[in-house]
Amino acid sequence: MEQLKHECGVAMIRLLKPLEYYERKYGTWMYGLNKLYLLMEKQHNRGQEGAGLACVKLQADAGEEYMFRERALGAGAITEIFDTVHAHFRDLAPEQLHDAGYAKKCLPFAGELYMGHLRYSTTGKSGLSYVHPFLRRNNWRAKNLALCGNFNLTNVDEIFADITAAGQHPRKYADTYIMLEQVGHRLDREVERLYGLAVAEGLTGMDITRYIEDHIELANVLRTSSAKWDGGYVICGLTGSGECFAVRDPWGIRPGYWYQDDEIMVLASERPVIQTALNVPADSVHELQPGQAILLNKKGEMRLVPVNEPKPKRACSFERIYFSRGSDRDIYRERKALGEQLVQPVLRAIGHDVEHTVFSFIPNTAEVAFYGLLEGFDNYLNQLKVRRIEALGHQPSHAELERILSQRIRSEKVAIKDIKLRTFIAEGNTRDDLAAHVYDITYGSLVPGVDNLVIIDDSIVRGTTLKQSIIGILDRLGPKKIVIVSSSPQVRYPDYYGIDMSRMSEFIAFRAAIELLKERGMQAVVEQAYRKCKEQSALPKEQMVNYVKDIYAPFTDEEISAKMAGLLTPEGTRAEVQIVYQPLEGLHRACPDHAGDWYFSGDYPTPGGVKMLNRAFMEYVEQVYQA
Repeated sequence: MEQLKHECGVAMIRLLKPLEYYERKYGTWMYGLNKLYLLMEKQHNRGQEGAGLACVKLQADAGEEYMFRERALGAGAITEIFDTVHAHFRDLAPEQLHDAGYAKKCLPFAGELYMGHLRYSTTGKSGLSYVHPFLRRNNWRAKNLALCGNFNLTNVDEIFADITAAGQHPRKYADTYIMLEQVGHRLDREVERLYGLAVAEGLTGMDITRYIEDHIELANVLRTSSAKWDGGYVICGLTGSGECFAVRDPWGIRPGYWYQDDEIMVLASERPVIQTALNVPADSVHELQPGQAILLNKKGEMRLVPVNEPKPKRACSFERIYFSRGSDRDIYRERKALGEQLVQPVLRAIGHDVEHTVFSFIPNTAEVAFYGLLEGFDNYLNQLKVRRIEALGHQPSHAELERILSQRIRSEKVAIKDIKLRTFIAEGNTRDDLAAHVYDITYGSLVPGVDNLVIIDDSIVRGTTLKQSIIGILDRLGPKKIVIVSSSPQVRYPDYYGIDMSRMSEFIAFRAAIELLKERGMQAVVEQAYRKCKEQSALPKEQMVNYVKDIYAPFTDEEISAKMAGLLTPEGTRAEVQIVYQPLEGLHRACPDHAGDWYFSGDYPTPGGVKMLNRAFMEYVEQVYQA
């Protein structure tokens, strides 16, 4: 598939023993730092535009630094930031390097709290100033805050108006900075509340500081900060006084998992990375629930607290189809199920001619769904063989049995991801020619003019790579028919919760529906949908309706798929091309615990999603129809 930018990734570690413990048991006080590196590298798929880490050192003396941060840009950012951190230790003598007490007293990044972030931009804003974690500094330890997250808010404009009306002045108009200001402001208020209580009890000096740090209530901070956040998020934070937290959106859109034993607490965006980093079974890793926060105070005591009232769970199904690592136990099963469920529609597409059909996949994320499709066809073929044997009506001869039982599902590695196009080496027509060769084929893998080719992908969003590269290169093999199979349903609507899908014109399903409306003289449907969106644009977002569904309503899924195949088939293609999609109910059967299907259904989990969709559709119509 053409590359979608992944979600961002988060990782957080709280060491629950003194650094000396890890030096004795594991041979290094850097146990937490090393585990953070592993958690981040194992989630590298979630961030190739930048990475950052933050560290807090507990019980630092006055005048000593206790909060550290390192950030970098680019696909090699993880390596770069950890190289920079380790550069502080490179010239140490071995006895110093293994002296946990010395490290604790003198070395940067020798702390008990760590937080890492992997960034994929979903806003188009780039540069080091947008790489997490973000810091909010203060002379009071408890008011220092490091924040990072996997998130996107749909109502930044509303929140910005609220906090500026209250007198705050965010440094930038971006959801991350606005979140930092909100959480930081509420943290300030919490510290000031406790200051007042401490003074009322007659405390002075450092006794006030200790009172504040012993009694700070992060649940209050998060509850008051996040009340109006509309979107998907897992937000992580560290305070200078040693508290840490992670909070998940009340719809459960974005994922978060945690593990704790007597040595460590770990949180990450994906379950298998925790399993791998700590060598623990899946059942020991817990999902952070919608609206829930995990809180650890400076003593390392952990609580799970409901911060926001949970809404009907709409966990993102694209996490299961594509974004998350397929090494997760449940995701692997679900991706196989997505492929297995496509047997009947594929059979219809090839006219049940399994004997003259070769099956393959588009590398690499569709591979697991491909195994499921093969398994489904193996089961189908076994049933077919039984029926053929039964139909003989007599004791079959050896030759008859051999002829029936020898039939196999023919699978080949047809498509190969050959090169990564370097756009700086060519422009114009030369660049387009290079783009056509991003994929290559295995020559001789099917019989020209005789065989069908069924090739599965995890999703078809824009269709650009299909048209520019995949269909043309597959056609060189001379298949009678090319059947492109999508393990997910038609992607019809933008996402506003963390993925770079925001413009209506990007979606091949939307373009196909528009073309069908034009062909059938039904352009009035577009005008009517636009008018209804315009009429509700002044309403509160909670009252808005998704009228973009009207664009798709006149057509069946099959009609839209057929039009998509026509739009994506390059001129001069000899083979017939058909596109087969997973039905929406098939997605829900395969991923029953991840009902977030707004990409496909248009049923957004939050009011802000509908508001953003209306805006995108109106912008499309105004640009295309009223230019």
